[in-house]
Amino acid sequence: MGTIERFEEIEAWKEARELTRLIYVVTGNGPFARDYGLRDQMQRAATSIMANIAEGFDGGSAHEFQRSLHYALRSTTEVQSHLYVALDQRYIDQGQFESLYAHSAKVKNLIAGFLRYLRASSHPPTLKP
Repeated sequence: MGTIERFEEIEAWKEARELTRLIYVVTGNGPFARDYGLRDQMQRAATSIMANIAEGFDGGSAHEFQRSLHYALRSTTEVQSHLYVALDQRYIDQGQFESLYAHSAKVKNLIAGFLRYLRASSHPPTLKP
């Protein structure tokens, strides 16, 4: 892996951005839009995934970046948990649930893979915040 010039180049961030877009679409419609607590919490959790990856990139050290990636993983798990609530409340159907859950799992896998790479690599990517 070469030099990463901007956090926007990180694949996990790109996929987290798309997940966030999808969460905003789903939470902005019908009865979901009126459940302010769940809607806001789900949007915040999704946004937090992106933000933690970006903040960690500019954190100043590999250790700080890894810590931020762990926070991003936790936020992704939070989104997944909220998806169950949305399904149980019938704010989303089974197909939407499966699609969003699969996308969130992809984000988790990308973050976890990046973490494994950073921990194992004797030559981690150069971060240029």
